[in-house]
Amino acid sequence: MSEKQIREGSFSLAELGGLLGAEVKGDPELILSGIGPLDSATPGQLSFLTDSRYVHLLSECRASALIVSPKFREVDFDLLVVENPYLALAKAAQLFSPPPADVGVVHPAAFIGLRVSLGEGVSVGPLVHIGEDCAIGSGTTIGASAYVGCHVQIGEGCLIHPRAVILDGCILGNRVIVHAGAVIGGDGYGYALDQDGKHIKIPQIGIVQIDDDVEIGANTTIDRATFGKTWIKRGVKIDNLVMVAHNVVVGEDTLLVAQVGISGSTRIGNNVVLAGKAAVAGHIEIGDGAKVAAMAGVHSSVKANQVIVGSFPGIAYDEWFKMYGDIRRLPRLKETLKRLDEKVNRIEEVLKKG
Repeated sequence: MSEKQIREGSFSLAELGGLLGAEVKGDPELILSGIGPLDSATPGQLSFLTDSRYVHLLSECRASALIVSPKFREVDFDLLVVENPYLALAKAAQLFSPPPADVGVVHPAAFIGLRVSLGEGVSVGPLVHIGEDCAIGSGTTIGASAYVGCHVQIGEGCLIHPRAVILDGCILGNRVIVHAGAVIGGDGYGYALDQDGKHIKIPQIGIVQIDDDVEIGANTTIDRATFGKTWIKRGVKIDNLVMVAHNVVVGEDTLLVAQVGISGSTRIGNNVVLAGKAAVAGHIEIGDGAKVAAMAGVHSSVKANQVIVGSFPGIAYDEWFKMYGDIRRLPRLKETLKRLDEKVNRIEEVLKKG
């Protein structure tokens, strides 16, 4: 990719085909300068068709070219034909994304503590606070009013959005994205009950470790460990408004969707999906590849590749356990009813013959 392309953000159809591993169908010299949806893309933009339900939008589409799967290769547009158009769309969007402004600039209104190491090309916005003894890797950007505590390590190519908070001692790998309002390293929720019924705070002296290529959504909270570390492993993608409690471990490439809550010391495997508002109890394990549907409550460990669904409205404690007991007995009751039905059928046959 040339410097001119990076600066201008435009590519020919042939250049995009090469970068995306796509077959080019149409004018290879066609210049494209952005991406838009089928119903509102403008001339000069690239759009995409991934689902037959949206074919009817083509008649009004003004985009200059489309990303499509092979089944749409006969569409009357200039095309980039790929087996996985959604993945190609993601890569194309990255190519058209403008580079950040003020690369390598430390704003004079930022506070930089003692013994802070800033790598090459680090950008620090206005009113940022970086505590003492921190190390910030090359090419990382820290947005306005973000707070970085003491003894924090942030890797290369990270993007810390405005007003994000990374508290003392936390470790971030490379290419981590932390969105606005997220808090990494707040105290875990730990208390001991004394003889007078008062809650005595347990000091939370662990850290949070975030591995490479993790994205953390806006207003998400990841609590520091009581001891040791809360650990978010490589490639995890966390949506907005998610709560991860102390000493939780989240495995590689797992997805945590909006408003998920995970209680302390739970271990989540690799490639797990927790859908919106799923709630996970503490001190359990969720196996690799498991999926938990929206609003489901998980109270015991889940096997690898298992799918968990279901939710209940809030009802009285005693009533819920009685109802739950009945639900657990339903398979046995079903077998009993089946046997009774067979007996009734035999009796009816005997009566007919008599």
